[in-house]
Amino acid sequence: MQEIFNRRSIRKFTTEAVEPEKIDKILRAAMQAPSAANQQPWEFIVVEDKENLKKLADVSPYAKPVAGSAVTIALMGNENEFKVPKGWEEDLGAASQNMLLEAVHLGLGAVWLGVATSDVVTDQVRSFFQLPDHIKPFGLIAIGYPDGQKNEFTERYKAERVHYEKWA
Repeated sequence: MQEIFNRRSIRKFTTEAVEPEKIDKILRAAMQAPSAANQQPWEFIVVEDKENLKKLADVSPYAKPVAGSAVTIALMGNENEFKVPKGWEEDLGAASQNMLLEAVHLGLGAVWLGVATSDVVTDQVRSFFQLPDHIKPFGLIAIGYPDGQKNEFTERYKAERVHYEKWA
């Protein structure tokens, strides 16, 4: 549970590389996520090349942390796997959260950068990776060793947002 309470969006990273076994663990965590009708529509592209990271950071004004990351993982949904077509974004959201929590567990920092929320960014990511039509861009997760900012607990609980049995 500590990872849940300590997870933060880390946007600045050291120059230290992330070990391949940690990248593997993050991807394994992603694929353990729950999925609508067990469709598991996820696909991932792992980007570690510094020049590619710099170029990928330009796909969105919010993707700047990608340039300084040790690795960025692009998450996509494969339409050929959709059993519940409206559930793919929920599936990828769950996979993203697992990745973010595993990153904290491994002593890394990460930030989730939305792609599917913008048609312009979606098109730019599609073009950057030369994706086929049946692959739908969802998000980017920039990962690395935190530079300064820490994964520390911040209380976010708001009792007034909890309702029992009905709204009132």
